[in-house]
Amino acid sequence: MTDNPEILFDPGFDKTTSKTLNLFWFGFIIYSASLSLAASTVVNYIACQALQILGVIIFVPTAIILIQWKFENNYLKIFYILYCSWLLIVIFRGFLFDYANLKFMLFDAESGLFRYFVPLILLFPRNAFFYKKLFKVIIILGILFIIYDIVFHNNLLDLNYTNNAIKFTFENFTKILSVSCGFIILTFIYHPNRRIFLALLVIFISIGFAILRARRALLFMTISPLFISYMFYLYAGKRRFLIILSSLFIGLFLISYGIKVYNENKYGAFGLITGRLYEDTRTGVEKYFYEDMKAQDWIIGKGINGQYYCPGIDLGKLTSYRSMIETDYLNIILKGGLISLGLLLLILIPAIFKGIFYSKNMLSKAAAFWILLWLMELYPANVNSFSLNHLLVWISIGICYSNEIRNMPESRIKEIFLIQ
Repeated sequence: MTDNPEILFDPGFDKTTSKTLNLFWFGFIIYSASLSLAASTVVNYIACQALQILGVIIFVPTAIILIQWKFENNYLKIFYILYCSWLLIVIFRGFLFDYANLKFMLFDAESGLFRYFVPLILLFPRNAFFYKKLFKVIIILGILFIIYDIVFHNNLLDLNYTNNAIKFTFENFTKILSVSCGFIILTFIYHPNRRIFLALLVIFISIGFAILRARRALLFMTISPLFISYMFYLYAGKRRFLIILSSLFIGLFLISYGIKVYNENKYGAFGLITGRLYEDTRTGVEKYFYEDMKAQDWIIGKGINGQYYCPGIDLGKLTSYRSMIETDYLNIILKGGLISLGLLLLILIPAIFKGIFYSKNMLSKAAAFWILLWLMELYPANVNSFSLNHLLVWISIGICYSNEIRNMPESRIKEIFLIQ
């Protein structure tokens, strides 16, 4: 069943590996911070891209050093190799080596090159120190999110929805910096109160701006971890009946009060979300996508630079061909076909079942739900990107396929994570 399985929670973490992992995360933070900073449209793009290059120079070689070819599960090993091999084929099919394309591949997190290498983090050493460092990185990005919100509050409070530069400032801040704080909330039993408070603050700020700026997909991405973590709280509570009963009363009160506040402000502060509540922004684009895709395209995709004919959507562009679609599972099909999506699902779905139904601790269940939420987010948002949100999916896959982690007693995991 295993290929030299490591002791995942062995406290004896090699110092060299620890330093290399610190460098990897340092480079990743620099890349993510500068990428989201460029979205503000205020900071110079060249300066941001210079910082991104610095981040790449740091995290690429350290990532290569950290890769260890070890699997605990033969099923995962087979389909992981097949999936990564297919991703390499997707990259080489249609890759252009001109300057403009290389620059796009390097600096774009949602459609660029690095998102195809996110699964490699599954091969990093899975150790208590690895997860502890991961939690710290999530918090660092959350702090950056708060700082950016303060510095660029004028952009975030500008409700000029026709200005894409302003509109996507918040979207990029959230996807790159704040969404991953939901993982801290899902694993709340392993964190000190100050870390949970900060994560909640980041999420609540994200929810507030998502409502204000009428970003329905981001609203789902930020609220759903809160709901699931509350279910975890009920599950872990000793007085479940009293908790559930009081929760119902509190919930009814909050819903009633929320409806009252919404009705009083639905043409003011909530004007955008009111106008977009039932707006269909997908059907037209998806119709053009379906019309353009041939049988072969559905099966194997069009490669990393695949496009589809979609006139009248991106006003001001010189071409009617688009290289992305807002529905991300179709985006995966556009580039790698149903083969790419199918192989991905063959890895994700068993991981979800193992983590939820065949585990003895909250870490495994939280990991499974993070994968499930990401899978659900493939329809309303572009989450198959080079971001911590996506990295957490593959880290969670490693947790869910590990018999050792899934069967570890809750008390032991708490002891390991709460030791400073």
